[in-house]
This record gives sequence, C-alpha cells and structure tokens, in this order.
Amino acid sequence: MELLNWYRACSSKWWWCLFLLFFVGTFLLGLGVVHLFSTGVGVWGNTQSVAWGFAIVNFVWWIGIGHAGTLISSILLLAGQKWRNSINRSAEAMTLFAIACAALFPLFHLGRPWLFYWLIPYRTPMHLWPQYRSALVWDALAIFTYGVLSFLFWYMGLVPDLKAASQTSKGWRKKIYYVLSLGWTGNERQWNVLDQASILLAGLATVLVVSIHSIVSFDFAIGINAGWHHTLFPPYFVAGAIYSGLAMVLTLIIPMRYFLGVEEYITRTHFKNLRKLMVASGLIVGYGYLSEHFFTWYTQNPTELHLSQQRLSGPYGFFYVTMLTLNFGLPLLLSLFPFEKHLKTFFAVALLVNVGMWLERFVIVVTSLSYPHMVSSWQIFIPTFWDWVFLFGSLSLFFLLFLLFLKFVPPISLWEVQELKDE
Repeated sequence: MELLNWYRACSSKWWWCLFLLFFVGTFLLGLGVVHLFSTGVGVWGNTQSVAWGFAIVNFVWWIGIGHAGTLISSILLLAGQKWRNSINRSAEAMTLFAIACAALFPLFHLGRPWLFYWLIPYRTPMHLWPQYRSALVWDALAIFTYGVLSFLFWYMGLVPDLKAASQTSKGWRKKIYYVLSLGWTGNERQWNVLDQASILLAGLATVLVVSIHSIVSFDFAIGINAGWHHTLFPPYFVAGAIYSGLAMVLTLIIPMRYFLGVEEYITRTHFKNLRKLMVASGLIVGYGYLSEHFFTWYTQNPTELHLSQQRLSGPYGFFYVTMLTLNFGLPLLLSLFPFEKHLKTFFAVALLVNVGMWLERFVIVVTSLSYPHMVSSWQIFIPTFWDWVFLFGSLSLFFLLFLLFLKFVPPISLWEVQELKDE
C-alpha cells in the first residue's frame, strides 16, 4: 500500500468538488457566527420556554457521533477484534472532528462566548470556582477530557505511519512528517511502549465512552421537565450515541472505500460486523423508546401523559413518528437483510439513521421545553433560517475536516494492517 496513492486519489476532481462544496458551507457557518455575535442569540428560533433549541440539539448529536470512534478504537482493541485495524484511524479522526463541532454549540449558546473561560477551574482573587452543580460545567469538562484522550489515542497510533510518510514524501511534506513522527525509529523498545500505551489509553477510553454521554444525559435527567426526569437516560443516551456514531462511520467509509480504492482492506466483513453492532445498539434505543411510554403509563403523571400524547399526535407528531420509523424500524430491517452485500443501500440506511438520531435529540429537547408544567408557558418552537445555517454549516465543517484528513494523513493504519497480514 503506497502512501502516494492516497495523495493522488485526493488530488482528483471528486476531492476538489467536495472540498469546494463543504468550504462554501463552512464559510456560511462563519457568516452565521459573525451575525450571531453581533446580533445575539435572538437570531435563532429560541423562545422563553424553548431556551435551548437547535444549539443543544446539535451539541448532543455531535458529541454522540464521536462515540463510535472510541468504541471501534478502544473496546474492540481490548476485545481482540483484529478487523478494526482497517477502519479505526478514520473512526478516531471522525471522533476528533465531531468533538470539535460539538464544542462550538455550547459556546455559541452562551450569549457571551468571549467569557467562556469562566467554565475553566481557575483560582480568582475572590477565590471563586465554577459552579459544579451547573450542567454547563459538566459539559465543558466532559468535552475537554474526551477530546484530549481521543487526540492522544489517535496521534499515538499515527506516529509509525508518519515516519513512513516522511521516508516516501518530498519537499515540505517530508519535513513536516519527520517532525510529527517524534523521532520514531521503530526499535523494539518503542514498539513495546506503543503497545502498552495503547492498552492503557484503550482502558481509559472504554470508561469514557460510557461516562461522557452519561454526563450529557444528566443535563436532562436532573431537570424536572416532563420527558426528561428519567433514570433510564444514561444507558439510553450511550446506546443512542453509539448507534448514531456507527451510522456516521458507515457514511464516511463507504464513499472513502470507493474513491480511494481500498476494497482490499475494507472488506464485506467490516460491514457485516458494523451491521451487527448497529442492530444491537438500535434495538437498545428502541427499548428506551418503549420504556419511556411504559413508565409514563405506569406512573399516570398528568404532565407526562400530556407530553406523550403531544409527541405522538401534536404539532411535533410527524417528527416523532419519523424518528421511531428510522431509529426503531431500520434496526429490524438490518437484522433481517444482509445490507453489506448492497453498499449503496447500506449507505442510504446509514444516512437515514443519522437523520433519525438528530430527530431524537430534537424531540427530547424541544418537545419537553415546549410543554412545561405551567400551561401559560406552552410555546411551539419554529426554527429560523439561521438555525438551519448552523446545522448544515457544522456538517460542512465536519466533512471538510475529514476531507483534509484524507488528503494529508493515511486513513488506514498501515502498521496495524501489516501486522494483521504477517499473522
């Protein structure tokens, strides 16, 4: 496998067309940020009751997408699943870019984003610290911890291939790859340290994959709003995060496999195993949906019963039914049909799951806030043009970063694939 082949593939027309498309989308996101900072959060469709809106919907969705990278990189590594070696680097890069997109939205939603450093635990002259009972502080610490560990795990596995890239590249690329390889020579001691560090970081990441989205779920579970106050939320959110993350992995690697011509390394076996993981996590998500309705019926809480009715047949009924169809119906289809034999269909299914999981976050955030306990505060949320700009702009930023990753970094771990061949 020649590194130069990737560079040539990413210099073709398809790469530049996609790059231009997502660059324009990212530029629109920049315009949206300027307009937001100069005008205020009133440019969104948020109301006095629905104070979170698209910003928090997008935040929870993006932070969840990153969980599949951690799952594939760490949990499958500890489980000794060798098939992960061809897709783990792309999944890890996806995690980093998803975390970057997720981190933007709490800052945008602050209203005064230039005061973001108030969330950092620092000692002030008044000896004040951040309010650790605030969900915003939990989110900041979770994103920072998750981002640092994910970057270390991704970069550590990249070092041997950066050294190989420095030996096959020329000009400025050769110098940059050489510096980034951190003096890697490939001796026995360095390989032992790399293996031990991989196991250690994988163990830490396995804990984080459960704890991070559990923390995000506490943003809702600690509230008294109908539809939020459930102890089911932590495992329910973790399963949903893995489900959406696996769908995004498929959304990325199926086109990557085709355009880069790496069918030899990303085989049908990978898609078969990813389908099984999606079925398992999707059925857990479906169990969460059924449990919510069961506990609502069992407790007979009037506010919860009204919210459940509004979700099914109220103004947000279309979104809720679509969410159930995409997130609960598709896993049943995946369990019955071998979609790995029809990758175009599998790609379409992955896209629909991404849409369904975004709708799930929309339903959780918006419907609960639209119907608080005080009837006089009921309000319907209507997104504005700028809400959609920030959503599609963040998608453009995510895909733009992934395109740059494909162009400058080997998307498949060469040394891990070679180890698998040697075995």
